[in-house]
Amino acid sequence: MPGRTTLRQTMLGWSIARHGLAMLVTVLLGGLLSATLVRFAPGFDVDENQLDPRLNAASVQALRDARLQEHNVARFYYKSLMRAAHGDLGTSISLGQPVTTLLKQRAPLTLRLVSIGLLMSWSAALALALSAAWWRSASYDAVTTIVSGLFLCLPAAVLALLSVLWNVPGSLAIALIVFPRSYRYARNLLAKAYSLPHIITARAKGLSELRILLWHAMPVIGPQLLAVAGVSVSVAVGAAIPVEALCGLAGFGQLAWQAALARDLPLLVNITVLVTLVTLLANSGADVLGQALRGEHA
Repeated sequence: MPGRTTLRQTMLGWSIARHGLAMLVTVLLGGLLSATLVRFAPGFDVDENQLDPRLNAASVQALRDARLQEHNVARFYYKSLMRAAHGDLGTSISLGQPVTTLLKQRAPLTLRLVSIGLLMSWSAALALALSAAWWRSASYDAVTTIVSGLFLCLPAAVLALLSVLWNVPGSLAIALIVFPRSYRYARNLLAKAYSLPHIITARAKGLSELRILLWHAMPVIGPQLLAVAGVSVSVAVGAAIPVEALCGLAGFGQLAWQAALARDLPLLVNITVLVTLVTLLANSGADVLGQALRGEHA
């Protein structure tokens, strides 16, 4: 009916506006919290370059003065926001390059690693979850659960080290980190969906498994799967930090690790804001799409 369609569109528009406002506030608070934590971290005032015997007293004093400008976190963050509004993200203290240039150079590698890792993890998770739901074999389900639980117990840094030792791509390490979380949720959702009365009836009538999946199961579990997919993006982005740092891959993760070691406040704040924004976009996008799907099938 036209009235219900208009109401759903209005509710969807309010949901998008609410998510947008929440994203803006969260990103701003996340950047401020990151700056505060780095500022009050032990060793913030220490710069390794000050120990260089080739520097004269004036150069050492210049390094110290550069750190003094960052002591007032509120003032530093306000000036950073004003510069960012004009397209200037500042200059990295440890690397001596514009932050914008560093982010542009590192973005393609991290984007490729995360995208391939998510594709591999979800392909494996859905394939195993679907096969377990179709066959309903206790032994098969036990094996897949044990395998996923094993990878779930391994820390991301251990998987990154194993990828170095075995000379496998970093994207595979990210996939193995994301896979157990995606599989467990997908398996539970599919098992619950295939136990619903209308799907049991459809299987009893001899409908093909593909038709049951696309026309009966997916409308039920689609919004939940989208929510899990949104969360898996944040997991993959977080996994990219130890993977890139330990595998020597020049992406955002390695850059964040180097910035953390150097207490590079301008670089760390911008990376935190960017990662927070990507995470919120993935989660909010999945939430809005899930709401739209629920509205269509309501």
